[in-house]
Amino acid sequence: MGKLPFDLEIKDISALADLINDKDLGEILLEDKTNGAKLIIKGKCPPPPMPMGAPAFAAPMGAPAPAPEAAPEKKEKKIDGTVVKAPIVGTYYSSPSPDKPAFVTVGKKVKKGDVIMIIESMKIMNEIPSPCDGEVKEIMAQNGQAVEYDEPVMIIG
Repeated sequence: MGKLPFDLEIKDISALADLINDKDLGEILLEDKTNGAKLIIKGKCPPPPMPMGAPAFAAPMGAPAPAPEAAPEKKEKKIDGTVVKAPIVGTYYSSPSPDKPAFVTVGKKVKKGDVIMIIESMKIMNEIPSPCDGEVKEIMAQNGQAVEYDEPVMIIG
């Protein structure tokens, strides 16, 4: 028998085959550029891919799961007044600083343009004016609470 290319012995090829199996590799390709010889050692064929949408396992047959209880219907409360929504995402503050009184409290009368809250966004304190004249009916946000864009914060009626 002639000399094997790549100066490999049978034990080296066997070690490569073991490596492929141990590491679940598809194949190893050795190529000798001087004489163009190639040696491909293939591992186990991977299992065919599962078709999309097919369950990985069948659900056991048994009694059907009980239907979930219906959630109690939320009664939509009637809003009497103008809902003031957060114009930006940020942190709601009811006063200009922790040691100062709140801009507004429930029952306080406000005029259009009065500052009613601050929303901090990106380290900028944004004073939010009242959109209308009226009395503060409800404040839904807590001081220091994160608010989302268009989230109801206050009702003025």
